[in-house]
Amino acid sequence: MLVFYKAKLAFLAVPKTGTSAYEAALAPHADLIISEPPALKHAPVYRYNRFIRPMFLNVCDVDLDVMAVMRDPISWLGSWWRYRQRPFMAGKPNATHDISFDDFVLAYMKGNKPPFADVGSQYKFLERQPNGTGVTHLFRYEDQQRLQTFLTERLGVTFELGQENVSPARALELSPDVEKRFRRKFAEEFALYESIPTT
Repeated sequence: MLVFYKAKLAFLAVPKTGTSAYEAALAPHADLIISEPPALKHAPVYRYNRFIRPMFLNVCDVDLDVMAVMRDPISWLGSWWRYRQRPFMAGKPNATHDISFDDFVLAYMKGNKPPFADVGSQYKFLERQPNGTGVTHLFRYEDQQRLQTFLTERLGVTFELGQENVSPARALELSPDVEKRFRRKFAEEFALYESIPTT
């Protein structure tokens, strides 16, 4: 998570949406950088609302705008599936080396998910809170131009992105039946993604 006090902006770090690269590029301009532990680095809206927002509201009398990035739900799961195939993961409970993408998605759809498929939910991460706190500016991971233009204009800085936490390259092959079931069961994920402006 990054906070830019003068720009009155908090950048939440949705996992697997390239936020580590943005953290590396924008850290020199941020007033608050939370890079560890993961539970705080990747604090969802509800945790931001409970811990970070009150700090700035009560001490500085400022209610920050909140921005975040969301990835196409299938691509997002694919990134997790590939990420857990890094060589050092071999033999660990979360590893997906010997698991097809179909089986990974099927496991993700279970009520009691196995460890390798227990990766959370973008929809839940971004869920608006009862007090109204939510994401003010939401961007598609696939629309980097719009995201970078917003940050450049809002922060008044130019920056260059590198690559961080890159997943191993592997084709995503999801059968039509599994994709149909996934889209039906997680319709709210796709609806939220589709609602994000592209212009």
